[in-house]
Amino acid sequence: MQRSLLEPLLERINNHLEQNSIIVTLGSINIIDATVIEAKQSRKRKGKDSNNTQDSEAGYNVKTAADGKRKTTYGFKMHANTDEYGFVKKMTYTPGNVHDSQEMDKLLNKAHGQVFADSAYANKKNDERLGKHNNKILHRAYRNKPLTKQQKQDNKQRSSIRYIVERTFGLLKLHHGLGKARYLGLERNKAKAQLIAMSHNLKTGMNIFKEMQRLKTLRYYCVQ
Repeated sequence: MQRSLLEPLLERINNHLEQNSIIVTLGSINIIDATVIEAKQSRKRKGKDSNNTQDSEAGYNVKTAADGKRKTTYGFKMHANTDEYGFVKKMTYTPGNVHDSQEMDKLLNKAHGQVFADSAYANKKNDERLGKHNNKILHRAYRNKPLTKQQKQDNKQRSSIRYIVERTFGLLKLHHGLGKARYLGLERNKAKAQLIAMSHNLKTGMNIFKEMQRLKTLRYYCVQ
């Protein structure tokens, strides 16, 4: 039921918003990232039958923060492709130990445009696939090969656009409870994440529609 109904439904909602001139698909950019979602039962504990109650379909994600400290979370990941207005164009849902770059192909359409992403997506395969014009992935520094002045400038400009997907994740966690899984198992939590993405797009679309109507009314009175 979930696979046959929910996965195409996000696309249908986005098509409806596009038909009403709220989403512009042609020429829109792709901002890709992933966010970690803690599992409902993330710690190893023994149940009544002495079995481990930890969610068996989740995985460990290890992330190094800006301060250099490592944070380990047992859970899942929501991978998303948003446009410049924060609409979720596509999403996937995986265990937390799946690397961000592995889901990139699934998040892009064949006729994709520019792609913005952090340095976790920087590799030779993506460089070749995207090409110089569409590749807006942050440059990565390597040992004995620091970033050039131009690369630093590129990263600053790209980060000013890439933050939109992080803001979207923040809204989904703050207002829709995405930060912690509600159920056991991947498919149930994936269904929840899909519904959250749809709800976010509809709410964002409604806010844009209201603003369009307000501006239309304002122009009418100005002409009068």
